[in-house]
Amino acid sequence: MAAMKKRILVVDDEPDFTYSIRMGLETLGSYEVREENNANNAKRAARDFMPHLILLDIMMPELDGSEVASAIREDSKLRHIPVVFCTALVSKKEVRNGSCTIGGNVFLPKPFDLDKLIECIEELTPHVKEDPAAAADVVPAP
Repeated sequence: MAAMKKRILVVDDEPDFTYSIRMGLETLGSYEVREENNANNAKRAARDFMPHLILLDIMMPELDGSEVASAIREDSKLRHIPVVFCTALVSKKEVRNGSCTIGGNVFLPKPFDLDKLIECIEELTPHVKEDPAAAADVVPAP
């Protein structure tokens, strides 16, 4: 059975950051990543893409990450999607294991390495295992 690629939406006003995350994750072959660099478009991007996880910057010029997360939580089609905040406001030294929670949401201090991001994604999306369309193509043996 074909493994399903986990869909990750990265919302950050820094295109270099979103690009590096997309390239790092998509190179592994297990992730499909969309970038959104305008916080005002984040909810629409999430509805269009229906990601398994949203990586969300806290400090953005249009809206801050908590406002975007609130809008996502108010949407019945999106509220189940885990949101991981990423911020340079808290250093790795201030966080024991490299991640913590803010208001029940996980956050990763910037800069973070790809291994830490993957660990976080896998921990928050364990239910995404196989592509249902691929599974439907499998014909049981007689």
